[in-house]
Amino acid sequence: MNPLNSLFDSLVTKRIVATVSALLVIALGCGAGIWQLSRANTKIALAANLLAKQQMPILNANTGTWALEEASERRMIARGQFIPEAAIWLDNRPRPMPAAGASASQAGFYLMMPLRLEARDEVLWINRGWAPRNNENRETLPSVKTPAGVVNVEGIVFAHPGKVYELGDGKPSADVGKPKIEQNFYLVAEGSLRGWTQAPFILREEEAGLNDGLLREWAPLTSGVDRHYAYAFQWFALAVCGFLFWLITGLRQYWRQRAGNGV
Repeated sequence: MNPLNSLFDSLVTKRIVATVSALLVIALGCGAGIWQLSRANTKIALAANLLAKQQMPILNANTGTWALEEASERRMIARGQFIPEAAIWLDNRPRPMPAAGASASQAGFYLMMPLRLEARDEVLWINRGWAPRNNENRETLPSVKTPAGVVNVEGIVFAHPGKVYELGDGKPSADVGKPKIEQNFYLVAEGSLRGWTQAPFILREEEAGLNDGLLREWAPLTSGVDRHYAYAFQWFALAVCGFLFWLITGLRQYWRQRAGNGV
């Protein structure tokens, strides 16, 4: 028999199950690796787009009515007075930028608080920042300071503060008389519940040197890119290992057959 035909027979024909299994492992590894690279590229593109929008002129929430489409991811300044009694604490939010030695999974709250805009009959919800959860008693809210007078708040516009998985219908509690602990924030539902005219977005407050008990060192959108690259490497390595295992075991079988035939 022709040596090439004999080799093909040993590697493929007599090992159909092994060949199909190897092809599946290679396809899975390559596909998952390409997907991880795509995720990394998407994050890099989003970060570049956000940076470009932040370099545009700063919007003023008090001087016009802004649509989400024109204000999204742009810097904005707002002047008004906080309404602390309507605060909403969003639970199960990881610390944006873990401190040195701290666990990246440290859980806490985002503090959502409405700001009644000065000289306008409109409310703008502010993501004031992150505070750690009391691990002994979940119902104990972090101690934060809220200025009583008119304040200027500068930040970046987003459609929402981010979402987490939750059980139930997701409807906000009808009790508006005290601060609430929620899993997610529903802008339209909150406006309907309170009868407010609201801006169609939220403003994520940026760090301004305030000592109010809240952390505003927000993680960049490129956070996790290195992790995607590491995952991609692992998936591609799996594909290579699958191919090498199939090839080496096939060659060993081929050489054993040749030795047995006295070739």
